[in-house]
Amino acid sequence: MLVEILLFVMGFIIICLSVVLVLTLRNGSKSGDGCVTVLVLGDIGRSPRMRNHAVSFAENGYKVQHVGYAGTTPHRSFVTNKNIDVFYVLDTPEFHKYMPRLAAYGVKVLWQTVCLLWTLCQTSKSSHLLLQNPPAIPTLAVAWLFCLFRCTRLLVDWHNYGYSILALATRSTHPLVRFSKWYEKWFGQLAFWGFSVTEAMRDDLSSNWNINRIDVLYDKAAPQFKSLSVDEKHKLYLKLSKNIPDFKGVEAESTVCTKPTEEGTQLLDNRPAILVSSTSWTEDEDFNILLSALEVYDINAKDNTDLPPLLCLITGKGPQKERYMEIISKKSWSKVRVVTPWLEAEDYPKLLASADIGVCLHYSSSGLDLPMKVVDMFGTGLPVCAIGFKCLSELVKHDENGLVFDNEKQLANQLMVRI
Repeated sequence: MLVEILLFVMGFIIICLSVVLVLTLRNGSKSGDGCVTVLVLGDIGRSPRMRNHAVSFAENGYKVQHVGYAGTTPHRSFVTNKNIDVFYVLDTPEFHKYMPRLAAYGVKVLWQTVCLLWTLCQTSKSSHLLLQNPPAIPTLAVAWLFCLFRCTRLLVDWHNYGYSILALATRSTHPLVRFSKWYEKWFGQLAFWGFSVTEAMRDDLSSNWNINRIDVLYDKAAPQFKSLSVDEKHKLYLKLSKNIPDFKGVEAESTVCTKPTEEGTQLLDNRPAILVSSTSWTEDEDFNILLSALEVYDINAKDNTDLPPLLCLITGKGPQKERYMEIISKKSWSKVRVVTPWLEAEDYPKLLASADIGVCLHYSSSGLDLPMKVVDMFGTGLPVCAIGFKCLSELVKHDENGLVFDNEKQLANQLMVRI
């Protein structure tokens, strides 16, 4: 049985390579100068750093081919850019519902390999392919193979390590994690050049993986992340009130935070404080810390009239969302409300600019990456509380440009002092 399986896998790989060779030669005969391919095996609308790369290339005169999954609608600055063409990869079925976990993972990798290769083969020849890592499997191998046939230079944008994320769901000594680390190191060394999000990651890639062709590119907030006037905040609150009753005001055209007057829109003195946290609902964000801090805040706000009611807006989607929503639904808080709104891409920057405090729970599976959500919060001038980890100081400096906490008690104290 094992022999038959190996023969099938080998035959499948040979067929894939043959198809890739034919299609890449067909579409890769022209010069790729002036054209760049950007690849992320994820939702393009939820991959801001890669979108920013694409927009930056496009604004500098390059033709950009962005490859990734459909899903969230990106910001209009990306959608309307005539120099950017989008190639969507076919979504992966939920194989884990129909077969054992390990088997489902193997089938998923085969599916993604075929779909990604097929999509890449529809693109025109480009001089460089910029790949987001993670995910590493199968994207690193597929991108390297594709670039080999296309005579394209592979650039890797190191956001984190894929093996470290995998270890969160299993254990660091699991054979699959060890293989993933070897695989990531091997193919990472084959790239022409790379970028990292922190100096700490660059140093780690150099000292532990012997990957030295690396430049540090810190994230920068896109232009739409900026401060807003009271009138602009009022318009957002009105829009949100259509689907979120907590934002509705007592009077017509008013909101729970603002009201129009003859002198202009005013902020209400008795308005609730707005807390915003963007999360992917994954293992590298411990949402229990925020829930425990909110519990403490609610208890103290009942006896302290100086503490306003707290309206928490949690954006994002991910595998653990339903679990935490069930926990939240059982809370009987009187001074704290938690809602999980769906936002249009244009409204997320406005929400950050209209909030009173932002909370980041991302602690990094490797300890070497930085949360871009904090960069976006800084762009709008939103005060930030972020959970501490190894290299966070490259972005957030405690009591200088933000606050750093290590547990729910510290976060609760920060909320009560800063709100």
